This record gives sequence, structure tokens and C-alpha cells, in this order.
Amino acid sequence: MPQPEPLVFVRAEGPVDRPVTKLGGQPVWQGEPEWPLSRETGGPMVFMGQFALDGGRLAYLFMADDAEGYVDGTWDPEGGENALLVQPGGRVPGFLTVRAQAEGPTMGPDHLPGPGEPTDSFQFLGGPGIEPKWLQGEEEPGPDWHFVVQLTDGEPFHPNFGDAGVGYAFVSPDAEEGRFLWQCA
Repeated sequence: MPQPEPLVFVRAEGPVDRPVTKLGGQPVWQGEPEWPLSRETGGPMVFMGQFALDGGRLAYLFMADDAEGYVDGTWDPEGGENALLVQPGGRVPGFLTVRAQAEGPTMGPDHLPGPGEPTDSFQFLGGPGIEPKWLQGEEEPGPDWHFVVQLTDGEPFHPNFGDAGVGYAFVSPDAEEGRFLWQCA
């Protein structure tokens, strides 16, 4: 089984407006904007990043946040407090509400994968033969879902994944929708 390459994100020189893997900034929509709303607060979720998929598609990752920096249930892949949307041609899962909004809250400025010393070997992209490194036990959303990315609650941003948490993103077997969840130590 191939070993994943540690993933390091470095701050971009400016806004990134290309359909590439990145953290932060604003989404580079491949279709009509579909900004997800938090089930609890009703407000727009925070854009965490976008990840290149096969066939020129992107998976857009969002997670709910509030003034205190925490909304309960962001760990649940179908709780309505996080979203992994696929474009073009993806479908919005029934547990999410979205609105046509091109820009919104973000984790911070654009960061691109780049050179550097990884601070944590738990951050890497998925791909053929690459499996997530689970903290608490396997939690794939379903059979044959494809692993997209594994992120830590560390550099360059500090999303609230609990205590020393790790986030996991997947796309469905037909690559039409996504799921995101996190586990903590």
C-alpha cells in the first residue's frame, strides 16, 4: 500500500483564483455558488478549503463556527454543521441547506500546498491506495467512498476538531457528494 506524502500548506502571495487544492481564501466555484448554512445558527459556514478531484472537479470544505469558535455537532458527517460539496455536477445532500452566495467567512488567507517541514504527519491528500490514519477507529461514510484529504487542527489554521483532532473528507462512489467528519484524541 502506498504511503501518503505529508502535506504542508504555505501562504500564497495573494488571492488564489484557480481551481486548485488550497486552504483558506474564498472558493473558486466550478458552478453556481452553493454556500452551506449551519443548521444550528442559520448563518453561513466557514470556508476551510478546496481540494482537486479527478476530472477537473473540486470538493469544497466548510464547517460551522460562531462567536465563541464552536458549534456542536461539527464532527458529525450528516449533522448539518459541516459540508463537503462537489462541483461541477455534484449534488447537495438532503441534510444541508445552501444559498447562492459566492463569498463568505473563511479560515484566513489563501494557502497552497508547498515545500516545508511537515509539523504533523497526519495531514495528507488521499488517492488510490491511500487510507486515512484514524484516531479512534474507522468511520468511512459508506462502502466504496473515496478518501480525499486528512487535516489536523494545526498549521496553518486551527479549526476546532476537539482535543488534538483530525478531520477526514470523502466523496461518494459516484463522486457526486461529499462527507466530512473529525475525531479527537
